[in-house]
Amino acid sequence: MKLSHNARPDQNWLRALMFTIFGSTVLVVSYFQLYFSHLGFSRAEIGYLYGIGPLISVFSNMFWSMASDRYQTVRKVMIILLGGQLITGIMLANATTFGQVFVLVTLFYFFYYPVYPLSDTMAITTASKYGRNFTSIRVFGSIGYAFFALSIGYFLGSFGPAWTIWVCVGLAATTLLISFQLKDQPSGSSSKMDLSGLWAILKRRDVLTFFGCVFLLAMGHRMNEAFLTITLKDLGASEGLIGWSLLISSVSEIPIFLLLSKYGNRYKELPLIAFAALMYTVRLLLMSISDTPAAVVAIQTMHSVTFGIFYVTAVRYIIRLVPDGYRATGMALFTIVWSSASGLLSGTLGGLLLEHAGRQTFYLTAMAFSLAALIGFGLKLWSSMTNRVS
Repeated sequence: MKLSHNARPDQNWLRALMFTIFGSTVLVVSYFQLYFSHLGFSRAEIGYLYGIGPLISVFSNMFWSMASDRYQTVRKVMIILLGGQLITGIMLANATTFGQVFVLVTLFYFFYYPVYPLSDTMAITTASKYGRNFTSIRVFGSIGYAFFALSIGYFLGSFGPAWTIWVCVGLAATTLLISFQLKDQPSGSSSKMDLSGLWAILKRRDVLTFFGCVFLLAMGHRMNEAFLTITLKDLGASEGLIGWSLLISSVSEIPIFLLLSKYGNRYKELPLIAFAALMYTVRLLLMSISDTPAAVVAIQTMHSVTFGIFYVTAVRYIIRLVPDGYRATGMALFTIVWSSASGLLSGTLGGLLLEHAGRQTFYLTAMAFSLAALIGFGLKLWSSMTNRVS
């Protein structure tokens, strides 16, 4: 297929967008917690601030995706979202009390979370339009995450955590400027959530038990994600070392993604998912007994055999498990269970546990969630093997 002269600029601007968007992810997921700690908030308060994001994302994703569908534009909605991030970010940088920060960070999340599914929609549509592979655009998000994980860590290490929100504002402004260069793409009807399809899925026992196990595993994953930087800081790690920790985890998943995309179909999904749950259990157990920053950073390499294996295989399993007519709904439900619902509970519960029970109990609780998920996936695997034999 011969590409038009506009193909390369269109794709390159999207790659730049992915690169900067995932730089913001580094800040929001990892460094916001350090900034809130810098403001003097308690672990429980930090947990509430983390947990409100996933709750808001459920509603904001639906609201902005429906707006994108109704007006058949992704670019204009993206510009509104990035403009909202910029304005609320500036206001957040000047807030000091917990009440002010809570209100403003809630508004920030309302504009922040929908950018990701919409950017993926634009990347998929653009790649299809020019006969390219979606991953040739999306991989720049992983590269951006790795780059900013390290560079932001060293920057904040030199200038202090007080600059965290201003770095976020700078990234939002840069991404907003890039978004003006994008070619618009209609969102398509696939981003809408079919509530009747959702009910049809939930009535199936095998689907319900699968998502229940996913939720348990997500609880352990999100608890570790939400308070990893706080743990490292409490152990005496510098912002630079924290950046290396985030870099290691993001880079470690890339070869696993590539291997599973090439060879994953040779293996059944449930054994791979159960193995990932086992590795999560081991990873969180090791976190509970680690008492040095170096040990925690080393454990981050297990991100490859935990999240890397689980995420790719779980998506494969859902595609096979859910009928074609309800696939978009099944993926939407997976996103809500893996990110939104688990993020809300893990942030609030995790913050209270870390503050009142200590780091070891916190990670042992996270491990218990992963162990429960391992048992659940193991039972599903045993049931499927028994059914095949009979």
